[in-house]
Amino acid sequence: MSRPGPKIPPLSVTDAQRAVLEGWLRRRTTAQALAQRSRIVLECAEGHSVMEVSRRLRIAPDTVRTWRRRFIERGLDGLCDDPRPGVPRKITDADVERVIVKTLEETPKNATHWSTRSMAAATGMSQSSISRIWRAFALAPHRSQTFKLSTDPLFIDKVRDVVGLYLDPPEKALVLCVDEKSQIQALDRSQPVLPMVPGVPERRSHDYVRAGTTTLFAALEVATGKVIGSLHRRHRAAEFKKFLAKLDKEVPADLQVHLILDNYATHKTPDIKRWLLAHPRFHLHFTPTSASWLNLVERWFAELTQKKLKRGVHRSVRALERDIRAWLADWNENPRPFIWTKTADEILDKVAAYCRRISDSGH
Repeated sequence: MSRPGPKIPPLSVTDAQRAVLEGWLRRRTTAQALAQRSRIVLECAEGHSVMEVSRRLRIAPDTVRTWRRRFIERGLDGLCDDPRPGVPRKITDADVERVIVKTLEETPKNATHWSTRSMAAATGMSQSSISRIWRAFALAPHRSQTFKLSTDPLFIDKVRDVVGLYLDPPEKALVLCVDEKSQIQALDRSQPVLPMVPGVPERRSHDYVRAGTTTLFAALEVATGKVIGSLHRRHRAAEFKKFLAKLDKEVPADLQVHLILDNYATHKTPDIKRWLLAHPRFHLHFTPTSASWLNLVERWFAELTQKKLKRGVHRSVRALERDIRAWLADWNENPRPFIWTKTADEILDKVAAYCRRISDSGH
Protein backbone atom coordinates (compact mmCIF):
# COMPACT_ATOMS: atom_id res chain seq x y z
CA MET A 1 0.00 0.00 0.00
CA SER A 2 1.51 3.35 -1.13
CA ARG A 3 1.98 6.12 1.34
CA PRO A 4 -0.10 9.28 0.76
CA GLY A 5 1.83 12.34 -0.39
CA PRO A 6 2.08 15.54 1.63
CA LYS A 7 -1.08 17.55 1.84
CA ILE A 8 -0.87 20.60 -0.43
CA PRO A 9 -2.27 23.91 0.78
CA PRO A 10 -5.53 25.10 -0.78
CA LEU A 11 -5.43 27.72 -3.54
CA SER A 12 -7.88 30.59 -3.58
CA VAL A 13 -8.22 33.43 -6.08
CA THR A 14 -9.71 36.85 -5.32
CA ASP A 15 -12.09 38.54 -7.75
CA ALA A 16 -9.39 41.06 -8.73
CA GLN A 17 -6.85 38.28 -9.37
CA ARG A 18 -9.42 36.29 -11.37
CA ALA A 19 -10.10 39.32 -13.59
CA VAL A 20 -6.38 39.70 -14.32
CA LEU A 21 -5.89 35.99 -15.04
CA GLU A 22 -8.89 35.82 -17.36
CA GLY A 23 -7.65 38.99 -19.10
CA TRP A 24 -4.29 37.33 -19.76
CA LEU A 25 -6.10 34.36 -21.28
CA ARG A 26 -8.27 36.46 -23.59
CA ARG A 27 -5.55 38.85 -24.78
CA ARG A 28 -4.03 37.72 -28.08
CA THR A 29 -0.68 39.33 -27.35
CA THR A 30 -0.14 37.40 -24.11
CA ALA A 31 2.85 35.07 -24.18
CA GLN A 32 1.85 31.39 -24.43
CA ALA A 33 3.75 30.51 -21.28
CA LEU A 34 1.93 33.16 -19.20
CA ALA A 35 -1.43 32.09 -20.65
CA GLN A 36 -0.76 28.48 -19.66
CA ARG A 37 0.22 29.46 -16.11
CA SER A 38 -2.98 31.52 -15.79
CA ARG A 39 -5.03 28.53 -16.92
CA ILE A 40 -3.29 26.29 -14.36
CA VAL A 41 -4.14 28.66 -11.50
CA LEU A 42 -7.78 29.03 -12.59
CA GLU A 43 -8.20 25.25 -12.88
CA CYS A 44 -6.68 24.73 -9.44
CA ALA A 45 -8.91 27.45 -8.01
CA GLU A 46 -11.95 25.42 -9.17
CA GLY A 47 -10.87 22.66 -6.77
CA HIS A 48 -9.33 20.27 -9.30
CA SER A 49 -6.43 18.13 -8.15
CA VAL A 50 -2.93 18.39 -9.56
CA MET A 51 -3.32 15.16 -11.52
CA GLU A 52 -6.69 16.22 -12.91
CA VAL A 53 -5.33 19.61 -14.04
CA SER A 54 -2.33 17.84 -15.55
CA ARG A 55 -4.61 15.55 -17.53
CA ARG A 56 -7.02 18.31 -18.62
CA LEU A 57 -4.24 20.63 -19.83
CA ARG A 58 -1.96 17.84 -21.07
CA ILE A 59 1.08 19.01 -19.14
CA ALA A 60 3.38 17.41 -16.58
CA PRO A 61 2.15 17.24 -12.94
CA ASP A 62 5.39 18.90 -11.76
CA THR A 63 4.57 21.92 -13.95
CA VAL A 64 1.18 22.24 -12.25
CA ARG A 65 2.76 21.94 -8.80
CA THR A 66 5.44 24.55 -9.60
CA TRP A 67 3.04 27.31 -10.72
CA ARG A 68 0.45 26.42 -8.10
CA ARG A 69 3.07 26.82 -5.38
CA ARG A 70 4.48 30.07 -6.85
CA PHE A 71 1.02 31.63 -7.05
CA ILE A 72 0.30 30.72 -3.41
CA GLU A 73 3.64 32.21 -2.29
CA ARG A 74 3.81 35.35 -4.46
CA GLY A 75 0.42 35.87 -6.11
CA LEU A 76 0.27 37.18 -9.67
CA ASP A 77 3.93 38.21 -9.57
CA GLY A 78 4.86 34.57 -9.12
CA LEU A 79 3.59 33.71 -12.59
CA CYS A 80 6.12 35.99 -14.28
CA ASP A 81 9.61 34.80 -15.13
CA ASP A 82 12.35 35.64 -12.67
CA PRO A 83 15.23 37.79 -13.92
CA ARG A 84 17.85 35.61 -15.53
CA PRO A 85 21.25 35.43 -13.86
CA GLY A 86 24.17 36.96 -15.71
CA VAL A 87 26.92 39.52 -15.71
CA PRO A 88 25.73 42.99 -14.61
CA ARG A 89 25.32 45.50 -17.42
CA LYS A 90 28.54 47.39 -18.14
CA ILE A 91 27.42 49.75 -20.95
CA THR A 92 25.27 52.56 -19.61
CA ASP A 93 22.60 54.56 -21.43
CA ALA A 94 25.04 57.45 -21.56
CA ASP A 95 27.57 55.24 -23.37
CA VAL A 96 24.94 54.21 -25.92
CA GLU A 97 23.93 57.83 -26.46
CA ARG A 98 27.54 58.85 -26.93
CA VAL A 99 28.04 56.24 -29.66
CA ILE A 100 24.85 57.22 -31.47
CA VAL A 101 25.61 60.95 -31.37
CA LYS A 102 29.15 60.37 -32.55
CA THR A 103 27.94 58.14 -35.38
CA LEU A 104 25.35 60.63 -36.61
CA GLU A 105 27.14 63.93 -36.09
CA GLU A 106 30.86 63.26 -36.51
CA THR A 107 33.25 61.53 -38.91
CA PRO A 108 36.69 60.09 -38.20
CA LYS A 109 39.75 62.19 -39.06
CA ASN A 110 41.13 59.78 -41.64
CA ALA A 111 37.95 58.46 -43.30
CA THR A 112 34.57 59.48 -44.66
CA HIS A 113 32.60 57.16 -42.37
CA TRP A 114 32.95 55.14 -39.18
CA SER A 115 33.77 51.45 -38.95
CA THR A 116 33.26 49.32 -35.84
CA ARG A 117 37.02 49.31 -35.34
CA SER A 118 37.46 53.10 -35.59
CA MET A 119 34.40 53.79 -33.42
CA ALA A 120 35.63 51.32 -30.81
CA ALA A 121 39.00 53.08 -30.72
CA ALA A 122 37.35 56.51 -30.41
CA THR A 123 34.98 55.51 -27.60
CA GLY A 124 37.06 52.93 -25.71
CA MET A 125 34.42 50.23 -26.23
CA SER A 126 34.68 46.83 -27.92
CA GLN A 127 33.84 46.27 -31.58
CA SER A 128 31.10 43.82 -30.66
CA SER A 129 29.46 46.44 -28.43
CA ILE A 130 29.56 49.01 -31.22
CA SER A 131 28.09 46.47 -33.61
CA ARG A 132 25.22 45.64 -31.21
CA ILE A 133 24.41 49.33 -30.66
CA TRP A 134 24.37 50.04 -34.40
CA ARG A 135 22.11 47.04 -35.07
CA ALA A 136 19.72 48.06 -32.30
CA PHE A 137 19.30 51.55 -33.77
CA ALA A 138 19.50 50.50 -37.46
CA LEU A 139 22.69 52.43 -38.13
CA ALA A 140 24.92 51.34 -41.01
CA PRO A 141 27.72 53.88 -41.67
CA HIS A 142 29.27 51.64 -44.33
CA ARG A 143 26.17 51.93 -46.53
CA SER A 144 25.10 54.87 -48.68
CA GLN A 145 22.41 55.61 -51.24
CA THR A 146 22.12 58.10 -54.06
CA PHE A 147 19.26 60.51 -54.68
CA LYS A 148 18.34 63.60 -56.64
CA LEU A 149 15.42 65.90 -55.95
CA SER A 150 13.68 67.21 -59.03
CA THR A 151 13.86 70.97 -59.54
CA ASP A 152 11.01 70.96 -62.05
CA PRO A 153 8.68 73.91 -61.25
CA LEU A 154 5.73 71.75 -62.37
CA PHE A 155 6.80 68.73 -60.30
CA ILE A 156 3.52 68.46 -58.35
CA ASP A 157 1.30 68.84 -61.41
CA LYS A 158 3.28 66.28 -63.41
CA VAL A 159 3.27 63.73 -60.59
CA ARG A 160 -0.49 64.03 -60.23
CA ASP A 161 -0.93 63.78 -63.99
CA VAL A 162 1.19 60.64 -64.47
CA VAL A 163 0.03 58.82 -61.34
CA GLY A 164 -3.57 59.63 -62.25
CA LEU A 165 -3.08 57.81 -65.55
CA TYR A 166 -1.72 54.77 -63.69
CA LEU A 167 -4.44 54.56 -61.05
CA ASP A 168 -7.44 55.85 -63.01
CA PRO A 169 -6.83 55.57 -66.78
CA PRO A 170 -9.36 57.18 -69.13
CA GLU A 171 -11.93 55.04 -70.94
CA LYS A 172 -11.44 53.99 -74.57
CA ALA A 173 -7.79 54.92 -74.33
CA LEU A 174 -4.42 53.21 -74.16
CA VAL A 175 -1.77 54.38 -71.69
CA LEU A 176 1.78 53.70 -72.91
CA CYS A 177 5.02 54.36 -71.02
CA VAL A 178 7.59 55.35 -73.64
CA ASP A 179 11.35 55.74 -73.44
CA GLU A 180 14.60 54.87 -75.22
CA LYS A 181 17.38 52.66 -73.94
CA SER A 182 20.23 54.16 -75.90
CA GLN A 183 23.82 53.04 -76.41
CA ILE A 184 23.20 49.34 -75.71
CA GLN A 185 26.63 47.84 -76.31
CA ALA A 186 27.33 44.59 -78.10
CA LEU A 187 30.07 43.17 -75.87
CA ASP A 188 32.18 40.09 -76.43
CA ARG A 189 34.37 38.83 -73.60
CA SER A 190 38.08 38.79 -74.36
CA GLN A 191 38.20 35.08 -73.44
CA PRO A 192 35.57 32.32 -73.54
CA VAL A 193 33.05 32.21 -70.69
CA LEU A 194 33.61 29.29 -68.32
CA PRO A 195 30.26 27.64 -67.50
CA MET A 196 29.02 27.00 -63.99
CA VAL A 197 29.98 23.68 -62.38
CA PRO A 198 29.07 22.32 -58.94
CA GLY A 199 30.73 24.52 -56.35
CA VAL A 200 32.01 27.09 -58.87
CA PRO A 201 29.91 29.94 -60.37
CA GLU A 202 30.04 30.98 -64.01
CA ARG A 203 33.23 32.90 -64.71
CA ARG A 204 33.77 35.65 -67.26
CA SER A 205 36.81 37.75 -68.05
CA HIS A 206 36.67 41.24 -66.55
CA ASP A 207 37.48 42.90 -69.89
CA TYR A 208 35.58 42.81 -73.16
CA VAL A 209 35.63 43.84 -76.81
CA ARG A 210 33.08 46.37 -78.06
CA ALA A 211 31.33 45.59 -81.35
CA GLY A 212 29.02 48.60 -81.63
CA THR A 213 25.80 49.97 -80.13
CA THR A 214 22.08 50.06 -80.78
CA THR A 215 19.08 51.90 -79.33
CA LEU A 216 15.81 50.33 -78.22
CA PHE A 217 12.64 52.40 -78.36
CA ALA A 218 9.96 50.80 -76.18
CA ALA A 219 6.34 51.49 -75.25
CA LEU A 220 4.98 49.57 -72.24
CA GLU A 221 1.21 49.12 -72.15
CA VAL A 222 0.29 49.83 -68.53
CA ALA A 223 -2.86 47.69 -68.45
CA THR A 224 -1.47 44.45 -69.88
CA GLY A 225 2.31 44.72 -69.67
CA LYS A 226 2.77 44.19 -73.41
CA VAL A 227 5.65 46.08 -75.02
CA ILE A 228 5.97 47.56 -78.50
CA GLY A 229 9.64 47.85 -79.38
CA SER A 230 11.77 49.14 -82.22
CA LEU A 231 15.55 49.01 -82.69
CA HIS A 232 17.55 51.73 -84.41
CA ARG A 233 21.26 52.31 -84.82
CA ARG A 234 20.89 56.05 -84.15
CA HIS A 235 19.05 58.03 -81.51
CA ARG A 236 17.50 61.13 -83.04
CA ALA A 237 14.13 62.79 -83.47
CA ALA A 238 13.86 61.05 -86.85
CA GLU A 239 14.02 57.62 -85.19
CA PHE A 240 11.54 58.69 -82.53
CA LYS A 241 9.15 59.85 -85.25
CA LYS A 242 9.42 56.42 -86.92
CA PHE A 243 8.60 54.82 -83.58
CA LEU A 244 5.53 57.04 -83.19
CA ALA A 245 4.40 55.96 -86.64
CA LYS A 246 4.78 52.34 -85.57
CA LEU A 247 2.65 52.97 -82.49
CA ASP A 248 0.01 54.65 -84.63
CA LYS A 249 -0.07 51.59 -86.88
CA GLU A 250 -0.24 48.96 -84.11
CA VAL A 251 -2.70 50.67 -81.74
CA PRO A 252 -6.35 50.27 -82.84
CA ALA A 253 -7.62 53.41 -84.58
CA ASP A 254 -10.63 53.82 -82.26
CA LEU A 255 -8.46 54.30 -79.15
CA GLN A 256 -6.95 57.48 -77.78
CA VAL A 257 -3.25 57.13 -76.98
CA HIS A 258 -1.70 58.66 -73.86
CA LEU A 259 2.11 58.58 -73.87
CA ILE A 260 4.11 58.96 -70.66
CA LEU A 261 7.66 60.04 -71.50
CA ASP A 262 10.52 62.19 -70.27
CA ASN A 263 11.69 65.67 -71.29
CA TYR A 264 14.38 64.53 -73.72
CA ALA A 265 14.97 67.04 -76.53
CA THR A 266 14.08 64.57 -79.30
CA HIS A 267 10.53 64.42 -77.93
CA LYS A 268 9.93 68.14 -78.48
CA THR A 269 11.45 69.03 -81.86
CA PRO A 270 9.33 70.98 -84.38
CA ASP A 271 9.08 67.89 -86.60
CA ILE A 272 7.64 65.86 -83.70
CA LYS A 273 5.21 68.65 -82.83
CA ARG A 274 3.97 68.75 -86.43
CA TRP A 275 3.48 64.97 -86.38
CA LEU A 276 1.44 65.22 -83.17
CA LEU A 277 -0.75 67.94 -84.66
CA ALA A 278 -1.47 65.63 -87.58
CA HIS A 279 -2.34 62.78 -85.18
CA PRO A 280 -4.60 64.37 -82.53
CA ARG A 281 -5.38 61.07 -80.78
CA PHE A 282 -1.86 61.09 -79.33
CA HIS A 283 -1.55 62.91 -75.99
CA LEU A 284 1.84 63.47 -74.33
CA HIS A 285 2.35 63.45 -70.55
CA PHE A 286 5.84 64.37 -69.39
CA THR A 287 7.47 63.09 -66.20
CA PRO A 288 9.19 65.74 -64.04
CA THR A 289 12.82 66.56 -64.75
CA SER A 290 15.18 64.09 -62.99
CA ALA A 291 12.25 61.80 -62.13
CA SER A 292 12.57 58.93 -64.58
CA TRP A 293 11.55 56.56 -61.73
CA LEU A 294 7.99 57.72 -62.42
CA ASN A 295 8.02 56.00 -65.82
CA LEU A 296 7.08 52.31 -65.55
CA VAL A 297 8.97 51.39 -68.71
CA GLU A 298 12.19 51.96 -66.75
CA ARG A 299 11.24 48.95 -64.65
CA TRP A 300 10.89 46.89 -67.81
CA PHE A 301 14.30 48.08 -69.01
CA ALA A 302 15.70 46.82 -65.70
CA GLU A 303 14.24 43.37 -66.41
CA LEU A 304 15.82 43.36 -69.87
CA THR A 305 19.20 44.43 -68.50
CA GLN A 306 19.26 41.94 -65.63
CA LYS A 307 17.98 38.92 -67.52
CA LYS A 308 19.48 39.40 -70.97
CA LEU A 309 22.04 42.15 -71.41
CA LYS A 310 24.17 42.14 -68.26
CA ARG A 311 25.71 38.72 -68.80
CA GLY A 312 25.11 38.45 -72.54
CA VAL A 313 27.89 37.87 -75.04
CA HIS A 314 27.44 39.38 -78.51
CA ARG A 315 30.06 39.51 -81.23
CA SER A 316 28.08 41.94 -83.41
CA VAL A 317 25.30 44.50 -83.19
CA ARG A 318 23.16 42.28 -85.39
CA ALA A 319 23.47 39.42 -82.88
CA LEU A 320 22.60 41.81 -80.03
CA GLU A 321 19.50 43.07 -81.84
CA ARG A 322 18.44 39.51 -82.66
CA ASP A 323 18.60 38.57 -78.98
CA ILE A 324 16.67 41.67 -77.91
CA ARG A 325 13.90 40.97 -80.44
CA ALA A 326 13.69 37.35 -79.28
CA TRP A 327 13.50 38.41 -75.63
CA LEU A 328 10.81 40.99 -76.47
CA ALA A 329 8.74 38.40 -78.35
CA ASP A 330 9.06 35.97 -75.44
CA TRP A 331 7.96 38.69 -72.99
CA ASN A 332 4.85 39.48 -75.05
CA GLU A 333 3.82 35.82 -75.09
CA ASN A 334 3.26 36.05 -71.34
CA PRO A 335 3.31 39.74 -70.39
CA ARG A 336 3.32 40.77 -66.74
CA PRO A 337 2.05 44.27 -65.96
CA PHE A 338 3.78 46.33 -63.29
CA ILE A 339 1.21 47.49 -60.74
CA TRP A 340 1.56 51.07 -59.49
CA THR A 341 0.42 51.27 -55.84
CA LYS A 342 1.31 54.70 -54.41
CA THR A 343 -1.03 57.64 -54.84
CA ALA A 344 0.24 61.07 -55.85
CA ASP A 345 -0.45 62.39 -52.33
CA GLU A 346 1.66 59.61 -50.79
CA ILE A 347 4.56 60.41 -53.13
CA LEU A 348 4.35 64.15 -52.50
CA ASP A 349 4.07 63.67 -48.73
CA LYS A 350 7.20 61.51 -48.73
CA VAL A 351 9.13 64.06 -50.79
CA ALA A 352 7.96 66.86 -48.49
CA ALA A 353 9.02 64.91 -45.40
CA TYR A 354 12.44 64.33 -46.94
CA CYS A 355 12.81 68.03 -47.73
CA ARG A 356 11.86 68.92 -44.16
CA ARG A 357 14.46 66.50 -42.82
CA ILE A 358 17.15 68.07 -45.00
CA SER A 359 16.05 71.54 -43.88
CA ASP A 360 16.07 70.56 -40.18
CA SER A 361 19.55 69.08 -40.49
CA GLY A 362 20.88 72.45 -41.68
CA HIS A 363 21.94 71.38 -45.21
